[in-house]
Amino acid sequence: MDLDPALAALRPLGGFFVLRTVPGPAGAAAGPDPGQLPTLAETYGRATPDALAVRVAVVADRLGTRGPRVAASIAQQGLAARLWSAALGCAALYGRLPDLAPRLLRWDPLASAPDDLYLTELRPRPGDAAGLAAAVLHGHLEPLTEALGAGYGSAPGLLWGNAGSALAGAARQLDRWARAHDRTDVADRAGALTDELFAHPLLRTTGARTGTAFRRRSCCLYYRVPGGGVCGDCCFIRPPRSSPGAASG
Repeated sequence: MDLDPALAALRPLGGFFVLRTVPGPAGAAAGPDPGQLPTLAETYGRATPDALAVRVAVVADRLGTRGPRVAASIAQQGLAARLWSAALGCAALYGRLPDLAPRLLRWDPLASAPDDLYLTELRPRPGDAAGLAAAVLHGHLEPLTEALGAGYGSAPGLLWGNAGSALAGAARQLDRWARAHDRTDVADRAGALTDELFAHPLLRTTGARTGTAFRRRSCCLYYRVPGGGVCGDCCFIRPPRSSPGAASG
């Protein structure tokens, strides 16, 4: 199935999978002018104004945390989830992948989760695991990891754990939808692609998988958020004791 101009097949999967195209479909909800939003290439390059810093500050405010590294981790995991969901959804449903080059994707760093993403051109690409790795792992998550490491001291192992968790979550939701709608072909394709992606050196050591379940080997730091705890795939069974001053880390 060819990519349609609005990527409409993604909409039934939920907000994390939706990838808005510019111009959007008639009757689309009003929102910011995508042409005025920063590209993800500008974001990773820490352009002025710094969209990444804006997003981290927004997440920190909404979570009520004073820890910039905590907010940076949660912000990165949210964006990783959006990218994996849209990419894996396209590959599983269409068998094709739109070109997701950072310069072609604009986003609204002030938006509530899931982050608003706008694709400015629709260029079909192969929807295999190599294409997904090139588009998401190398095109987005590597430069994002570098930017957060430089700006916030974020540990690479934590951020790659977030990336693995986000991929596993996207695959699990896609599998659940596909089986509920008697699309075992979609479930099988998504599962095979996810298996290949987790064999990639950047994801291979991020956690252990059993079926669609995933147990990561790192922690996203959500337990440091006021009222937060451990996530369902966390390496911890219960929140660890924070060392003095950890809440600001």
